[in-house]
Amino acid sequence: MKPNYLHNKTLKIIMQELVDDYGWEKLGTYIRIKCFQSDPSISSSLKFLRRTPWAREKVENLYIAMMKRRERK
Repeated sequence: MKPNYLHNKTLKIIMQELVDDYGWEKLGTYIRIKCFQSDPSISSSLKFLRRTPWAREKVENLYIAMMKRRERK
């Protein structure tokens, strides 16, 4: 059965794990949105991502890719 990496994960948890793993600079390179590149914070990113479905989808896809990478190690 295929794992669902987003199950029981809030957007805040997803963002914290991405920032811990990649850092803001790399995250801003992978997903080119202003809230990751200019004065980034979890709270400002959450506000933007909750209003912007296409950006949230990109964040969730990056999170899934990160989890798959971790699983392979």
